[in-house]
Amino acid sequence: MNQGLAAYFEKTDSHSRVSDMNVKELKNLVRQGEGTSLEFKLKANHPEKIIREIVAFANTKGGKLLVGVGDDKTIPGLKFVDEEEYMLVRAIERNCFPPINYDLERIAITDERDVLVFNIPKSQEKPHYVQLENEENGKAYVRVQDRSVQASREVKQILRRENEDGIKFTYGDKEKILMEYLSDNQKITIEKFSEIAKIPTWLASRTLVLLVLSNVLKIQPDEVMDWYYLL
Repeated sequence: MNQGLAAYFEKTDSHSRVSDMNVKELKNLVRQGEGTSLEFKLKANHPEKIIREIVAFANTKGGKLLVGVGDDKTIPGLKFVDEEEYMLVRAIERNCFPPINYDLERIAITDERDVLVFNIPKSQEKPHYVQLENEENGKAYVRVQDRSVQASREVKQILRRENEDGIKFTYGDKEKILMEYLSDNQKITIEKFSEIAKIPTWLASRTLVLLVLSNVLKIQPDEVMDWYYLL
């Protein structure tokens, strides 16, 4: 065991605890499949991918990340669980900001293999970012069904302001055009709203963000473009 790993496990309040979940309960959970609040990772050899999922859960509604479980719902576990735990915890501490609150458990599958369970609550300090050593700027992620997608500028604004009180908007010509469009169409993008209302893209963006924050619209984030729907 290297010095860093040894020092990590000497800190009894910082590493994983034995889970209250038994193997049968774990299998029942895995049988549900991946979704908005559940993600599987077979190995920890790409920690940058795992911390994106953790950030996405913190930025959305929270969730569980199981490391040692395959996408096909098999549960081989991790053979070198101490090393993999150490690597992941270091990646979270080094590459996620603001710091993320989480609980880490492990479940013994056999005498030699374990599954790591990251329990990530919905954060009150959104948005959280991942910033890797070779990147100039951090990237925020959110959970959409069973995927974690990079958050747009609008999504980050909504995450930052969603707990504000007293957000107001003015119902004017552009809002009327928007509502008429959404009465005939299920969804709209910023670009389409800009086109039909004949307003600049920045104003279309600001208007839609305010309407989401005012609980008039909901946003469906996507890697290509976000979609806005009536609530």
